[in-house]
Amino acid sequence: MPSTTVTVGSAVGLHARPATVISEAAAALGVPVTLAVADGDPVDAGSALMIMTLGAERGTPVTVTSDDQAVVDAVAALVAADLDT
Repeated sequence: MPSTTVTVGSAVGLHARPATVISEAAAALGVPVTLAVADGDPVDAGSALMIMTLGAERGTPVTVTSDDQAVVDAVAALVAADLDT
């Protein structure tokens, strides 16, 4: 299963706004995708609430996993972006 690890780029981490942007994009892609931090269970990237439970701050490595490499790349780019601007 394709996956990649990127660091959180949003200045204050994956709080409400970035989590919402990521979850809406993940849901629109129509393919299941998960996010996970080290030693943590994967969460559904289509759920803003589940993304916020990761507690991922700026610079935290997050692993993005899906059956589709293009989906992994698209969601990973959002995780790595500063979505607070």
